[in-house]
Amino acid sequence: MFAILLFSSCTNAEKQAPIDMANIGAEIQALEDAYAAGEKAKDADAVAAYYSDNAISYGRNEQPVSGRAAIRESIAKNIANDTTGNYSVYKVVDLFAEGNMAVEIGSWTQFDASGTEVEKGHYMSYFEKNSDNAYECVRDMNATTKPITTAGM
Repeated sequence: MFAILLFSSCTNAEKQAPIDMANIGAEIQALEDAYAAGEKAKDADAVAAYYSDNAISYGRNEQPVSGRAAIRESIAKNIANDTTGNYSVYKVVDLFAEGNMAVEIGSWTQFDASGTEVEKGHYMSYFEKNSDNAYECVRDMNATTKPITTAGM
């Protein structure tokens, strides 16, 4: 009887609390909303806050950028060169979480200053919780649904 009790208590101790996907989804969407707000405000620091110190970002048609500082520098350069007034909206489409990590599949839509859609696509972001128990993006990549053109090739 003691062996059964001991085994039972060990298996119960190993059970983890169920993951609250709605709460995690809201937290990740808040990160996406803050990212978009930072872009719209042309605030590279606000956008870079999305990333962990050791993040790697895989952008379209460019080499991966490693580290929050380098990602921030790339963001600042893009912001400085942007004269379109376009802005993006990011939405969580699917989410997977376990332990201290989460993977998001999302969609993005870019609008011009008048609110007309100009481009859209998808992205994937991998998050880990930091020492403050908040998610930070460790890896991300994105793709556009815009057809590839051969003009100028």
